[in-house]
Amino acid sequence: MGDENECAFAKAQLKKLEKCLKLSESEFNLLKKPKRSLAFTIPLKMDSGEIVFLNSYRVQYNDALGPTKGGIRFHSEVNLEEAKTLAFLMALKCALFELPYGGAKGGVEVNPRALSKAELERLSRGFVREIHNFIGPDLDIPAPDINTDEQVMAWMFDEYSKIKGRLAPGVFTGKPLALGGSKGRDVATAMGGAYILRLLEAMDELNPCELRLAIQGFGNAGLNAARILCERGYKIIALSNSRQGIYNKQGLDIPFIISNYRERWFPEMEGVEPISNNELLELDCDVLIPAALSNQITAENAERVKARIVVELANAPTAPEADDILFRNGVKVLPDILANAGGVIVSYFEWIQNSSNEYWSEQKVFERLEKTMENAFYQIVRTSQQEKCDYRTASYIIAVMNILNAERLRGSL
Repeated sequence: MGDENECAFAKAQLKKLEKCLKLSESEFNLLKKPKRSLAFTIPLKMDSGEIVFLNSYRVQYNDALGPTKGGIRFHSEVNLEEAKTLAFLMALKCALFELPYGGAKGGVEVNPRALSKAELERLSRGFVREIHNFIGPDLDIPAPDINTDEQVMAWMFDEYSKIKGRLAPGVFTGKPLALGGSKGRDVATAMGGAYILRLLEAMDELNPCELRLAIQGFGNAGLNAARILCERGYKIIALSNSRQGIYNKQGLDIPFIISNYRERWFPEMEGVEPISNNELLELDCDVLIPAALSNQITAENAERVKARIVVELANAPTAPEADDILFRNGVKVLPDILANAGGVIVSYFEWIQNSSNEYWSEQKVFERLEKTMENAFYQIVRTSQQEKCDYRTASYIIAVMNILNAERLRGSL
């Protein structure tokens, strides 16, 4: 029988690295399971007076490099195994960029769109009441994720401060500016992805004005990526969200779409065709940007992906079994732990600002973000060339080596 605390995704990925890293049994066993997995139920009082009980989770994966860090999501598909997978990826992401963090992730199994604002606030505060003993500025630092935003972080920060009897702005990142948030945090994930795409273009001598982009997902990351990339001259030919998708091979009017986007419905426009999420993934384009949920590119559809470049703004949008297919077909995948790291990097900047009580300009935030991502990108390229592997494997090699080095120095190995 397997260990129920193991992370199946981590175990599979570490197996793929065995040839490169020659992991010992102790190293493998240390990395294949999280340090702590919390599963709990939140009683939520609805506006009607009814009490519903919601499955909730927080996983803290590895803290060799520092306190754990990762988002909280409210979504109907949240489960413990997903939280383990995403916490593992956060641990790797922080290690890749040499941030002083381990990885964490959590969430509530709920459809937040079915909740009123008052119910959403009660849920946010209820989550903190369940985990307040396990989080803190030097212990575990949550942040926004799918269907959570700066308002949710504000409620959580307030609840934590009330419970502890003191202000602790560093316990949550992604907060509103008025409560100690950082400038640039709201667009950091998209901005970081844009930086990485630009670095790849420069290396491969590609002209951004000649590239056709398709973006799956129109939440924070997808919407801001569309806006930023449009402003930089890219032609975006397709967009989708959980309800619908739109396509125009001549290019979409992104400013008009963003200005008229209401209740997750794209505006009606001439020359635009409907497209499904699955069709978007297989569209004839140059750059595909998955910015929605996990496991969108799979062994079943990977052969039909026509994009030359995949920029993973979502977490784990490519299933492990699809990676080999994409690599064999010459598709360059800029992996999630690289491409979407802008969010956690600027969260780190927010944490620093909270600790020092010194707040930075947006220009300083973006300059430091760009430099941080540039350093990691070129390190990944060098490792990829040395090991003759894809960028994801190269990223994992660097991250795992950084974690294991910290574990050895601390005497855990």
